[in-house]
Amino acid sequence: MRAPLSSLLGTFVRLVADVAAGIACAGILIVVLLQVIGRLAGHPLPWTEEATRFLFIWMVFLGLAAGFRTVESARVVVFLVMGRRFFQKLAVPIYVGSSVFFFGLMGWTGFTLMRQQIMMNETAATVPIPMWLIGMVMPVSAVIAILAIIDSLRNRRDLIALPELGLPAGEIAHADVSITSGY
Repeated sequence: MRAPLSSLLGTFVRLVADVAAGIACAGILIVVLLQVIGRLAGHPLPWTEEATRFLFIWMVFLGLAAGFRTVESARVVVFLVMGRRFFQKLAVPIYVGSSVFFFGLMGWTGFTLMRQQIMMNETAATVPIPMWLIGMVMPVSAVIAILAIIDSLRNRRDLIALPELGLPAGEIAHADVSITSGY
């Protein structure tokens, strides 16, 4: 039996974003341990600092995409809550539209950067890899994030929609913390 498209999309996004970010995180742990062991042994490895930085960049960008899969991205909803009911109904289109616009811009900028790195034949200082492999994370994570938004729109629309906050609109602007119904 074939799985529906939305479950395939969710599985693909989860595998690419979460697993790749996890691999980058494990890589950071391994490289930092090698760095510490090398320094304690009196033979520091010169490439570990740069490798850690590159893995961290990959982990952050892929983690950003993974956050949109589970609708765990930061949002400011105070203006939507204080607005009229019409504006509250626009919460999902505003979230989706602004997020897709941002990731489209990030993907285009990342692709432009990557193309420039390829044209200039730029390589890393201590790790013998081309820099476009590091810059490639921007367009890749932008595509994954847009796919994650589509998946969350299909499967988690209720989390994207403005939740009932349980506070009157006048108190929302002054509340430090508001607890939603289970989110």
